[in-house]
Amino acid sequence: MIEFIGHLHPLLVHLPIGILLLALLLQVLSRKKKYYALQHAIPVTLLAGAISGLFASVTGYLLSISDDYDKDLVSWHMWMGIATTLTALILYAKEKNDAFKVNKTLLSLTLLVLIMVTGHLGGSLTHGSDYLSKPLENITGDDTAVSNIKPIADVQQAQVYADVVEPILATKCYSCHGANKQKGKLRMDNPESLMKGGEDGAIITSGNAAESEMIKRLLLPMDNDDHMPPKEKSQLSESQVALLHWWINNGAAFNKTVKELPQDGKIKPLLLALQNVSTELKAADNLPAAPVEPADANIIKQLKEQGAVVLPLALNSNYLSVNFMNDTIVDTKDLQLLTQLHKQLFSLKLSNSNITDAALANIAQCTTLGKLYLDGTAITDNGLKALLPLDKLFYLNLVNTKITAAGITQLKPLKNLAALYIYQTNITGRNFPLLQQTFPNTRIDTGGYIVPTLTSDTTLVTQKQAY
Repeated sequence: MIEFIGHLHPLLVHLPIGILLLALLLQVLSRKKKYYALQHAIPVTLLAGAISGLFASVTGYLLSISDDYDKDLVSWHMWMGIATTLTALILYAKEKNDAFKVNKTLLSLTLLVLIMVTGHLGGSLTHGSDYLSKPLENITGDDTAVSNIKPIADVQQAQVYADVVEPILATKCYSCHGANKQKGKLRMDNPESLMKGGEDGAIITSGNAAESEMIKRLLLPMDNDDHMPPKEKSQLSESQVALLHWWINNGAAFNKTVKELPQDGKIKPLLLALQNVSTELKAADNLPAAPVEPADANIIKQLKEQGAVVLPLALNSNYLSVNFMNDTIVDTKDLQLLTQLHKQLFSLKLSNSNITDAALANIAQCTTLGKLYLDGTAITDNGLKALLPLDKLFYLNLVNTKITAAGITQLKPLKNLAALYIYQTNITGRNFPLLQQTFPNTRIDTGGYIVPTLTSDTTLVTQKQAY
């Protein structure tokens, strides 16, 4: 019961803020002659604000003892809330009895400051201490508003945890499992706490991502209560989930560099993308405007039983993403199930699977596809022409395949193709001018990124030895 009452705090906490701000506004307006009559509403408004503040303080205290928050921050928030309530009561007394010896203007300004400070502390508890300053980073030129993850100069030399894993956790998990708040008694902002887990036990099983609770919850359907992050918060991208999966499978190391961990054809492009300044096109930004009916739940269930990860592309959207990251054997049944999702399927990841040219005919029936990953597969030029019906395709990944420039040019009719990944293929440098001419509006990624030299880098100059 205590926990239930405590959870009413987010519902009640905004009432005193709005009511007390209204009281202060009435004070200002009543000073004008034409609004003088409003002064009669000020005392009752202040009293209502103080009473709602009292209820908010009580529920806030109950919430603080039934959940895990930073004790110092909670203490400051609680006492500022109590001070706000008491100040409102004193101001109410002054409004009722002008003989009460206290400066009303000073008291009103104090109340306004207390409302702002208390609200800021509450926001810091819920969203993190930088929740107010984060939107300003774009204005100051710090391009971190979308993900807060900066490019890595040389990903192979980077620390796998500090430079690859921790930025993902910091942007997606710390607001609920960081220094200020630990839902479920789980703290993730330092290695010791991360490996310790929460009230339900460890969330990482070193060497086994599939059995790690963190990965399991990331892959749950978004409408599942146990899905993490909660559906109203920013979700991890498929590449971020894959990177966490790779890190855990390779021992969840905290003190190794990226180059010290095994890297297959699937993970290398994802790591390489971390040092590329340009951001990958987001499927959710290119979803069709037309709504679509929900997919057959039975088809989705069968795909999941086959080992596929099926997730909605965005909140309140029926468009789907299907990923065979946990099962690279895509058989005839899988393909038949995919074609039955032809209206909803928007992103399909078949990276490093066993598919061949024959499978592309089935995939071409899914004409709503916007993103298609065929990297690390055995497809050839002969199969690419089967993709021509996919007129909504804007992202195509052909990394580490046997395709050639002649095969790629067959895709010229795909006018919406905005991003094409073709490194580690049979395409050579002399083919690039032709491809750029064939696809003038397409960003063609050929790999071979140049690592920028930073001002913090050390340059060693040695004297040439004479022999």
